Amino acid sequence: MILPAHTPASGSDFAIESIAACARSIRAGALIGMPTETVYGLGADADNAEAVAKVFAAKGRPADHPLIVHVAAFDGGMSGVAHYARQVPPFAQQLMSAFWPGPLTLILPRRPGVGTAAAGGQASIGLRCPSHPAAQAILTALRQPPPGEPVVWGVAAPSANRFGRVSPTTAAHVQSELGDDLLILDGGPCTLGIESTIIDCTRGAPVLLRPGSISSVQIEQACGQKLLSNEELAAHSQQAPKASGTLESHYAPNATVRLMDAKALQTALDLLGKDLTAPLIAVYARSALKTPSKHIVLRTMPDNAAAAAQELFAVLRELDAQAVKLIWVETPPAGQEWDGVRDRLQRASA
Repeated sequence: MILPAHTPASGSDFAIESIAACARSIRAGALIGMPTETVYGLGADADNAEAVAKVFAAKGRPADHPLIVHVAAFDGGMSGVAHYARQVPPFAQQLMSAFWPGPLTLILPRRPGVGTAAAGGQASIGLRCPSHPAAQAILTALRQPPPGEPVVWGVAAPSANRFGRVSPTTAAHVQSELGDDLLILDGGPCTLGIESTIIDCTRGAPVLLRPGSISSVQIEQACGQKLLSNEELAAHSQQAPKASGTLESHYAPNATVRLMDAKALQTALDLLGKDLTAPLIAVYARSALKTPSKHIVLRTMPDNAAAAAQELFAVLRELDAQAVKLIWVETPPAGQEWDGVRDRLQRASA
């Protein structure tokens, strides 16, 4: 069931009953579809092991693959952080100050006995403070419990889709993935469209685990330290914690995705000619390409990295809905601003 996040009359004021219904569901140990600025999440009380188990079951996700926990923006996010994190290094505090609320997840040492199931049993936990106002409204409501009920400090909310598949960026995407019985708060299309940047803060220095909308340069400028890679630390036998969205194959549509440069794409289209019959092929490219075939779907990718990220998952879902069997994608250009899009496409094509 999809609930509106805003009242129809104003278009901006929150539908109080919708927010309250989501908070009640989470308190009762149920799941909700929750909008964020990155993608829609499948939310549950991060400290309720039975509710977290429902998340893993609904997604078909391995129970040792940790979930990101979303916390409210109160006190710069430190109240929720203090509940889950045993330690917050100074550079992590600087990153919170610079980017929270926003699309940044920090992996921190976990306090014993809290968020164990959401953390996949690891000694660390991933925390994020989302900037989407509807997400913050839910988190705020959970921090203000009815008399006699405990505070819910965080909501474990991985992307609301089957494990390894294309992430949802609208309420309708969530419903198509997980069914009509799930309570879904419709906060509109996600403004960023790809998941958060993930920084590991457990090994004495910031380490990039997953690129996103926040670039490496922005991270380094905010914390005053060099951003390291797993490859750099592997030489010192420092193993990275598991984190969401870091498997080699992920974010995949039903169709097979293949990355090619513009020249290779046009050559392939020329070789196919006009006699191609079904199954359909889709091409998603920035360059102007030509084909005489009516069985090839051409979609234009924006030249702007942020715009491409915002529509990426929606486009992959639309092409799947057209029953294409192959999606040929023009390889994103070099540059840090394209790192998030490049990462998602490489995993989708793995």
